[in-house]
Amino acid sequence: MEEVDGSTGVPEAAAKVFGDGLDLARRFAGLLERHGVERGLIGPREVDRLWDRHLLNSAVIAEQIPHGARVIDVGSGAGFPGVPLSIARPDLDVVLIEPMARRADWLAEVVDALDLSAQVVRGRAEEKAVREDVPAADVVTSRAVAPLARLAGWCLPLTRQGGVMLALKGSSVRDEITRDLDAVKKAGGATPSVHECGAGLLDTPTTVVKVERTRPVKSGGPRRRAGGTTKSKRAR
Repeated sequence: MEEVDGSTGVPEAAAKVFGDGLDLARRFAGLLERHGVERGLIGPREVDRLWDRHLLNSAVIAEQIPHGARVIDVGSGAGFPGVPLSIARPDLDVVLIEPMARRADWLAEVVDALDLSAQVVRGRAEEKAVREDVPAADVVTSRAVAPLARLAGWCLPLTRQGGVMLALKGSSVRDEITRDLDAVKKAGGATPSVHECGAGLLDTPTTVVKVERTRPVKSGGPRRRAGGTTKSKRAR
């Protein structure tokens, strides 16, 4: 996959957020700049705001994720927030779940090009095969995927008991919580809390809804390793 220099317009905050992974973040931005629009991953207007609106917006939620956590990113699409998280936090074990073939192919190409310790699984979070094959995670993330009620039904079954769902949301999220609270609890979640990530670093901090899974995950036999396109974890 052809790369271009993604260093144009890199905000000062990027060095603080990505640390040693800043070069990888630049390369990811370059891949999106070169291929994102033509492959239908981002709109033309997004090219000039890749860093603030997408890469940094995604990576700062690492504030809410403990060291060494297993993370499942539902509906990764162009790679948000899963790829920036994998770059900023190489200690994380990240699985990117994406149902669309062309987007799953893109994610696999990105993982390969950047040599990331991430796994790509093509499928839908609500599918029985995915739920059975992908081991329960400490944290399940999503960004611009669905309303909170549906997200809870999709993401909480992939979360271990005591783990959390982190959903990147907009400023009207409190109204959404009020509307969907019963559905979240029915799906096994606690009362959602709202957090701002990247305060002091980003002009507009990232709003995240955090929901702990309180209902026990059903036990069963050993789970198979997830199918799909994979990249084995490397030492970093």
